[in-house]
Amino acid sequence: MSGVVSISYPTLVSSPLSLRASIEQAFGSHPEALGIILVKDLPNVYKSFRETLLNLGYRYAHLPEDVKERYTDPGSSFSFGWSHGKEIMNGKPDTLKGSYYANPVVDTPDVSSALREQHREYYRGNIWPDANQKGIEGFESAFKDLGRFVFQIGCELAAACEPFVSKHFGDTSFSLVSLIARSQTTKARLLHYFPPSPGDAKGGDDEPIDSWCGFHLDNSLLTGLCAAMFLREEHDGQSSVVPSPSPESGLYIRTRGGELTKVAIPDDCLAFQTGEALQLVTEGRLRATPHCVRVGGSFDRVSRETFALFMQPDTHQKVSATETFGQFTKRILEKHYGKSSM
Repeated sequence: MSGVVSISYPTLVSSPLSLRASIEQAFGSHPEALGIILVKDLPNVYKSFRETLLNLGYRYAHLPEDVKERYTDPGSSFSFGWSHGKEIMNGKPDTLKGSYYANPVVDTPDVSSALREQHREYYRGNIWPDANQKGIEGFESAFKDLGRFVFQIGCELAAACEPFVSKHFGDTSFSLVSLIARSQTTKARLLHYFPPSPGDAKGGDDEPIDSWCGFHLDNSLLTGLCAAMFLREEHDGQSSVVPSPSPESGLYIRTRGGELTKVAIPDDCLAFQTGEALQLVTEGRLRATPHCVRVGGSFDRVSRETFALFMQPDTHQKVSATETFGQFTKRILEKHYGKSSM
């Protein structure tokens, strides 16, 4: 984990401007910069929020297929509710992970019906499993608890980043904090990485680095990331938390200089990385973080659970001279889902 910058949450709250050097080291343009920062010493409640939701994500993925499909939304390009095998990664449908999408901050965005229809991927509103759905009781509240916690930390980090980020904005009227805090497009993704087949889990030099999730950039300004949890399905149908089955497995990032680095997020920390919207609004001065996930070895009945929160501007916000965030999003979604879903 060499080179990963970490900051203390109490310092972030009490003295955010003192963190400028750390933020520049993490998000700057020098070749060693990873584009990711760790926030440690978090409030104790984070532990239970993370564990509760990641366990529920595992249980959701193990529901009968017909139950899971009740909570899909093709009309939003599968950007709300459950999605599995719909996204194109590395040129083929991604069946290695399933996702549950929702906005943990706003259930029903306050926009016109015309705008809601134009940008269904953000404004259609959340889809939640039935409250009494057996096996995943409490899913909605757990999703919101963790999502809002990460969002709060993200807003505080954005405020600490403001002096550093503002000098890179092409338009000086931009404020990273306001773009995030006032937005109705915040989107969280609860991720279940299915146990890979033997063909996906070669390990060693023969296995692609992005064997579990292809290299990509996030759409966001900032993305909050929880540490992954590995769960093994036991023979009685229950699950148990296990260490990562392979030291090669996990999140990989390319530094600003192009070097490939494995990044481990400790269980009691949150990570935040830069997204493509930030790269666009700063005219390339602050670059998005290329990242992927590698299988890295044998994963017999072991899945990977994690959670990401994408903090981004509203759809009308210009991110370049020729494109709004809404137009940018549609361009990216067409790449991964095709025109038929738009």
